[in-house]
Amino acid sequence: MELASLRTIFSRQAGLLACLVVFCATLLPNDAGAQSRRYRPPARYTQFREPNQVEGRKILEDFRQQGIAGDYYLEFDLRVLPRRGETRVVTGGRLWGSRNERGPLSRVELPAVEGGQVQRLLVQSGPRGAVWVASGDASTAPGALDPAALFAPLAGTDLTPFDLQMPFLYWGDFIYEGLAPVRGRPAHVFLFYPPDDIAARKPGLSGVRVFLDTQFGALVQAQQIGVEERVLKSIVVLDLKKVDDQWMVKTIDVRDEATRNKTQFVVTGAALGVDFSGMLFEPVSLAQAITPPPATRVRRLGP
Repeated sequence: MELASLRTIFSRQAGLLACLVVFCATLLPNDAGAQSRRYRPPARYTQFREPNQVEGRKILEDFRQQGIAGDYYLEFDLRVLPRRGETRVVTGGRLWGSRNERGPLSRVELPAVEGGQVQRLLVQSGPRGAVWVASGDASTAPGALDPAALFAPLAGTDLTPFDLQMPFLYWGDFIYEGLAPVRGRPAHVFLFYPPDDIAARKPGLSGVRVFLDTQFGALVQAQQIGVEERVLKSIVVLDLKKVDDQWMVKTIDVRDEATRNKTQFVVTGAALGVDFSGMLFEPVSLAQAITPPPATRVRRLGP
């Protein structure tokens, strides 16, 4: 066969191969395709027809603006209630709370457990949330928490930075499911879908269903949902307390539905209407211990 003819054949085969590569590339799953195949729990509307989504968005936006007025300080215990084994209590937790232009802001101090060090976190909630962490070692500079550690347990409990931050309340992809009773009281129900960065770090998390009390405008329950709508973890507000004419959370249950282990976040003292320096909520300040308000300023919360 002449050289010119061979070149023509090879040229045609190369052209055909290129076309096949391009065609096959359109069939291969890209990132967007892979994301679209993630399990997406269906909405469970509580009425016979779909609730008004515009109304639901307004309810959610109003909720996002609510919270304890002014700066505040809380003292809390973490009661670890395993399904099997003895109950233990992590005492001496502290929380300084405020709000900035980005949303709720909390400085959380967890006591040392089992020979460890005091752990301090700065938790920024809101659409552009972040978490910073520092140990009790002042020589270690505070740093932004690795997103992969958002779901890591704190102080040997089932509580995680993700639970403290509750970023799902600001996820943009959600459905308003309507009204449903929660322990005999009506609540607005929302189903939130995780953004790509969260889904990449927690593939088993397909959504979070949130219940907001219609009277108090407060979160009363949140359920982390896995595949086939299986509940992975529940956060339930057990009771509220009125302090200085403001309603606030008193006890929260954090329950791992797989292990049946439970951690209770119990507020034991509160000081509302205080005024903190803005530096207290700077990440760099996490390296230093902060003196709480005077004991006479802190109201003890009984059962």
